[in-house]
Amino acid sequence: MTDMLEGKTALVTGAAGDLGSAMARHLAANGAYVVLWDIKSADEAQSALDQTRLHNGHAAYQQVDVRDRAAVDGAIAALPALDIVCSNAGIVDAQPFLEVTQDNWQNHLDINLTGCFNVCQAAARKMVAAGSAGRIILTSSWVGSIPWPEITPYAVSKAGVNMLVKQMARELAGHRILVNAVAPGIVAAGLAGRQLREEPQYAARVAKVIPLVEPGSPEEIAEAVVYLAGPQTAYMTGSILTLDGGCSLFQFDA
Repeated sequence: MTDMLEGKTALVTGAAGDLGSAMARHLAANGAYVVLWDIKSADEAQSALDQTRLHNGHAAYQQVDVRDRAAVDGAIAALPALDIVCSNAGIVDAQPFLEVTQDNWQNHLDINLTGCFNVCQAAARKMVAAGSAGRIILTSSWVGSIPWPEITPYAVSKAGVNMLVKQMARELAGHRILVNAVAPGIVAAGLAGRQLREEPQYAARVAKVIPLVEPGSPEEIAEAVVYLAGPQTAYMTGSILTLDGGCSLFQFDA
C-alpha cells in the first residue's frame, strides 16, 4: 500500500485472530516490521504469519500469554526496537448477568484489561528507556460505553480499556508516546463473528441495531489502526476512534 511505516517495528497481540491478523497485514503492507503475539502455538498461528509476510517479507511470531507479566516483560525486552503497539488480545463469552460465573468475570478482566495493562506498561517502559517516540493503540469496543445484553464482563473490561487509554495518554505525552484506541462495533469476524454464528439471540439483535445495516469488517478496523499509527495522527492522543456503523447512535423501528 505505502511505505509510511518503513523502519518501524510494530507489535500486535491477539494476532492469530481475525482482527489481529488483519492489523498485522495492514501494518506490514505499509512498511512496518511486524511481531505477532498470540496464546496459540506457532503452528496454529502460521497462517496469520504467512499472510503478514506476503506484504513485505518481514514478520515474526512469539507465543505469549498477555496475562503472564513475566513472559510479557521478557518478550518485550527481547525486541531490538519497538515503535507501534497494538494491544488487541481479548475474549468474549456471553452469559446473562444473573448467570455470570466468577471465572467468566475474572477471565475477561485478566485478558481484556490486565493483559492490556501488562503489554502497554512494558512497551511504554521500553520506549521511555530508549528515548523514542511511540504509538500505543488498544482495541476497545462500542460497548465500552453502551450496555449490551449478556456481555457484562466484556463491556466492563472495555470500559476499563477506555480509561486506561486516557490515563496512559495523559502520563506518557511528555515522553512523546501517543495512546489511542479503536472501538469496533459489530464485526462479521472474530469474537462477534463467532457470536453471530453460534448465538441466535445475538444475531437477532444485531439484525436491528446497525444504522448502516451491515456488520463491519476486520479490514476496516485494521485501516483505522494504520491511521492511528501513521503521521496523520501526530497530534492525536487519548482518543477512542469508534467504527460501529452507527450502533452507538441507536436504531429505532420507527
